[in-house]
Amino acid sequence: MVDIDDKIYIQQVLGGETSSFTHLVNKYKDMVFTVCFRITRQREDAEDVAQVVFLKAFKNLHAFKGTSKFSTWLYTIAYRSAISKSQIKKIKTVDDDFHIEIATDESFPQLEELKDQEQQLYVQKAIESLPEIDGVIITLFYIDESSIQEIVEITGLSEANVKIKLHRSRKQLKINLERMLHHELKSII
Repeated sequence: MVDIDDKIYIQQVLGGETSSFTHLVNKYKDMVFTVCFRITRQREDAEDVAQVVFLKAFKNLHAFKGTSKFSTWLYTIAYRSAISKSQIKKIKTVDDDFHIEIATDESFPQLEELKDQEQQLYVQKAIESLPEIDGVIITLFYIDESSIQEIVEITGLSEANVKIKLHRSRKQLKINLERMLHHELKSII
């Protein structure tokens, strides 16, 4: 179940080649940060938690059994660490300056690229407006393409609860997007 590249790097790290962990960090840093940000809602806190996540993963890599994806194991650490940080601080503010950078194909004309970036911005803002757990579930399911079962493992929620939250979050996301686009259209006209 473990990605071949992940398995190689994990074996190398466990064999003493600690520099191989850099490959795992580079591969998963954006998604770990995203999970942390969805919960903490503050860029600095998310960065701090993401660092802690990778430290915990490195120190506990020997405990990874390989029965699930490495990403699932790592996102579970991220989810729990971010929840813990969020509960300690009890702060839920959104950093409006934060936007996830999504790679774009340079072959698109500039106009198409701008349109894609605007669409991504609307989707990000709509996700940020969801309750934190719903934003995490949507992010894991659609951006990371995690399965329902992987989301269950990461969040500790029941399968039925994940499915219900995913369904309700999709509906709310649609409403949020329609509302944003309606306001945008009114400001243009």
